[in-house]
Amino acid sequence: MAKRQFTGKHALAVFVAAFGVIIAVNLVLAYSAVKTFPGLEVKNSYVASQEFNERLQEQQALGWDIRAELVGGLLVLRITDQTGSPVEVAELQAVVGRATHVKDDFSPDFTFDGITYAAPAALGKGNWNIRLVAKAKDGAEFAQRVPLYVKG
Repeated sequence: MAKRQFTGKHALAVFVAAFGVIIAVNLVLAYSAVKTFPGLEVKNSYVASQEFNERLQEQQALGWDIRAELVGGLLVLRITDQTGSPVEVAELQAVVGRATHVKDDFSPDFTFDGITYAAPAALGKGNWNIRLVAKAKDGAEFAQRVPLYVKG
């Protein structure tokens, strides 16, 4: 049986194949990242930055604390003031979703029972974000991202 020699052509083929795989993987990952990115957070970042401190002071003056948990198929939010008393807001909007993509995003319809806000939710295992905007009865806006980890 004749021995095959490893020639320059073979070396070139190995290098081209290896770099071809690396480039192909990078292109697939870049496409996936761009495809799943939800887009801009605000239309004009300069205007948003000019209003940031005002909104922050308004929100801190409310002194609210928000906790979230999943209990028996219900997404439960506890909004409390500085004394730990439940807060009934004038308006509550939320988007629940994963941090990595928007395909699972949904807006739950919360109901207030005097202590907590609850809405039916079928959340899979893992990390979830609740992007919450609540308005106080005096019109002050409270916006926060509330992380939620759902155990299997």
